[in-house]
Amino acid sequence: LIAFAIVGIKDPVRPEVPDAVKTCQRAGITVRMVTGDNIHTAQHIARECGILSDDGEDTIAMEGPTFRDMPAGELIPILPKLRVLARSSPEDKLTLVRLLKGQGEVVAVTGDGTNDAPALKESDVGLAMGIAGTEVAKEAADIIILDDNFTSIVKSVLWGRSVFANIRKFLQFQLTVNLAALCISFIGAVVGGHEPLNVLQLLW
Repeated sequence: LIAFAIVGIKDPVRPEVPDAVKTCQRAGITVRMVTGDNIHTAQHIARECGILSDDGEDTIAMEGPTFRDMPAGELIPILPKLRVLARSSPEDKLTLVRLLKGQGEVVAVTGDGTNDAPALKESDVGLAMGIAGTEVAKEAADIIILDDNFTSIVKSVLWGRSVFANIRKFLQFQLTVNLAALCISFIGAVVGGHEPLNVLQLLW
């Protein structure tokens, strides 16, 4: 037999994903990959995306069977460094979500399959894929990503934080104004015997 050719097949990472992952990391969001792929495939893809560092000092990858065999007491100390969970089962994903929530983390989960439904439901924010996602995953999720693009998740976080910041500013403004008006009215009524501000002035 003569070897005529060797063909390799690769599913490339979308060009915009590495930048989106970096944006999440700069915003204080830890991106983790939970996949059923082989550990070597998962590590390679995670390095391309920027999820797993090249030196491996600050980030670690783990296989599902090892993750399942470890007690919670041993898993919790390594959670901050865990970035890739390969050869994982749906139960591993659910366990990881529960452990992170138990540490006070706000957890968002993406998924497209029926097996992802428990983790999507358990998480604080479940994001299902609108194109490749199953109906079960969409029902369990809080948000449906219509274009199945990771950058859309980054945009949703951006708009969500903007809305939260605006609400906080509005409440701060209202509380400050109302507290000042209350103090002026109370002190004026006690000292002068009548309210210094009428209803229209208070509303203004």
